[in-house]
Amino acid sequence: MPLKIGLISDSHSYLDHKTCDYLQEVDEIWHAGDIGDASILNSLPLNKPFRAVYGNIDDEEVQEQYPEWQVFELEGVKVAMIHIGGTPPRYAKGVKERLRILQPQLFVCGHSHICKVEFDRELSCLYMNPGAVGQHGFHQMRTLLLFDLDAGKITNLRVVELGKRGALSA
Repeated sequence: MPLKIGLISDSHSYLDHKTCDYLQEVDEIWHAGDIGDASILNSLPLNKPFRAVYGNIDDEEVQEQYPEWQVFELEGVKVAMIHIGGTPPRYAKGVKERLRILQPQLFVCGHSHICKVEFDRELSCLYMNPGAVGQHGFHQMRTLLLFDLDAGKITNLRVVELGKRGALSA
């Protein structure tokens, strides 16, 4: 049975009901950094495994709870996650070298506020950046990614548009 993943990033102290509604449907929630005020995580659906990395705006409290890198394997898929990762082929300093050593099938990052999924042939790795769910930043549309991990494969990938930045949801 596939494991359903909800991937978010760059909340910058903002999570709305629309985001949380989509995350109700997943088995596990991942946050690729720039959480902001950690208390917003209390609005996430309860009883779901949660994995996160800290971002460049996160304070000591968040940095004490979450690492800079997460590396783990689920359903036969090795995952590496950091907040500032760059984009293929121009990764952030030191990231490409670390990915060569780790050899993940999936590399997740945030920071750019730009939703992007691309297969990096050189590293034989799928790159995912979910964009931003928060209101702070230059992005036009707030986005998240939903996908399944199933027997070593990443399947059923969907981009969810949550609405324009600055348009507060009721």
